[in-house]
Amino acid sequence: MGQTVFIPRELDANEPRVAASPDTVKRLAGLGFDIVVESGAGTRSRIPDEEFAKAGAAIGKAGDVAKADVVLKVRRPTDAELKGYKSGTAVIAIMDPYGNDAAVAALAKAGVTAFSMEFMPRITRAQSMDVLSSQANLAGYQAVIDGASEYDRALPMMMTAAGTVPAAKVFIMGVGVAGLQAIATARRLGAVVTATDVRPAAKEQVASLGAKFLAVEDDEFKAAETAGGYAKEMSKEYQAKQAALTAEHIAKQDIVITTALIPGRPAPKLVSAAMVASMKPGSVLVDLAVERGGNVEGAEAGKVVTTANNVKIVGHLNVPGRVAASASLLYAKNLFAFLETLVDKTTKTLAINRDDDLVKATMLTDGGKVVHPAFAKADQQPHVEPAAIPATTMVADASAKPAAAKKAAPKKLAAPKSPSSKSKGIA
Repeated sequence: MGQTVFIPRELDANEPRVAASPDTVKRLAGLGFDIVVESGAGTRSRIPDEEFAKAGAAIGKAGDVAKADVVLKVRRPTDAELKGYKSGTAVIAIMDPYGNDAAVAALAKAGVTAFSMEFMPRITRAQSMDVLSSQANLAGYQAVIDGASEYDRALPMMMTAAGTVPAAKVFIMGVGVAGLQAIATARRLGAVVTATDVRPAAKEQVASLGAKFLAVEDDEFKAAETAGGYAKEMSKEYQAKQAALTAEHIAKQDIVITTALIPGRPAPKLVSAAMVASMKPGSVLVDLAVERGGNVEGAEAGKVVTTANNVKIVGHLNVPGRVAASASLLYAKNLFAFLETLVDKTTKTLAINRDDDLVKATMLTDGGKVVHPAFAKADQQPHVEPAAIPATTMVADASAKPAAAKKAAPKKLAAPKSPSSKSKGIA
């Protein structure tokens, strides 16, 4: 009998995704695994138990995790779930370890070898394993759909015998994977799209999708990207200049979508209360960073807030999960692609090479210890939750010195250029 892979039903009420698909079940069986899927695991992703069974999985119960050698999940297992895992089990999921030291310590205490999929390095070899990209892509799409739904007007320009319906103006803040997909989706729906980002590489990417780029393009802007392709936090001076430009632009927009996240940090504040107050009644802001504190002042996690000036701030949780049927298929392929690298093809058994670059980048706990260098001290204080760090303002309130700031920040829009590779930065 081969080693067992277990796919549980996610316990979080806000998590409809599942960590396997009928296709990946067949592929896992081809690697030599026995696959057990907890009954109902795929129901909210439109995958009934029968589809998993046809693909070769056994349909089981939650307690079957006790015999699993590998557990594939969407979210980090809870303390209650970990009690059922045997020591040495490989657990692969989106672990969300930042600010959750107690949970990371619990993984170590349970003796599992935990892999955090969001730490997958963005290298050519690992493209098929990049869960941040696969899920952010769908989040960017869904953000436009959610924004259009709340806007309750047509997005494209329509010329009719009764008159012309003007095209909606959509502004995307943060041009990573989610932002690029949001631009593409809004353009397909006929909106007039502009976008901004602090990374210079984003300018060409925005133009390649037919949108216009908005930024203060000074020397600091030209150096505003890390070696890993992520956005750097900008100086106070730059923030003020960019704020003046952004504030003036936001006041004219119908839908604003914010996507900015910095790994391991609270979400930067991009839109101040003054900017929200300047928007037209009926305008919509969609905050994709709300789970990390939000980019929009006044955004509330899990809610659609209507302001005093009748502007809606959309703060849906788990936006990829709002298109769970699609998100699960992509996520399941990400997991399979990674798990395949951990299997010895000759013996068809799990053989984790701890010197492999992918393993070193993603392994969070192993052998009863927290082994990832960024969280090495987590198991020393397993019950102390660190205090939240206030989010810094990446784009400041422009109300302080608007005249001087505007003078220093003439509006620049990019001319269309040839298509570029996708961004590696803001998810």
